[in-house]
Amino acid sequence: MIVVERIDPTGGTAHRISIRGHEIVADMSAPDGHDAGPDPHDLYDTALGACKAMTMLWYAQRNAIPVEAIHVGVVRDASQERKGVYKLTTRIALTGDMSDEQHDKLIAVAAKCPVHKLMSEVETQIETIAVPRVGEPERP
Repeated sequence: MIVVERIDPTGGTAHRISIRGHEIVADMSAPDGHDAGPDPHDLYDTALGACKAMTMLWYAQRNAIPVEAIHVGVVRDASQERKGVYKLTTRIALTGDMSDEQHDKLIAVAAKCPVHKLMSEVETQIETIAVPRVGEPERP
């Protein structure tokens, strides 16, 4: 389970995100927040870049492709988000003593990473449930 909780209930907009034994701080960008960490859109976009990088590394390791460095840049175009289009462009740079065929295979594998598929092919259903306040019974 992932837990998100406000860091300072008396002010500020930063939140602590706890994932297993890891913690990340997320915040809103200025002027609405204090930019104490990435905002939720940044985290969403980061998931895509990280998944592509890790998927390519996983594939390279299992297929003896000599990749040394993997750099994935993610550029967001949210200008049409309110109209239902959120565009992410990824740019991938790989180094290592690999053939053109191996390089091209890694780029193709990046397009098949689980988060890419999740963002582009899967219907996500979200349910929001309010839990009772401390000391109050559940509402029907």
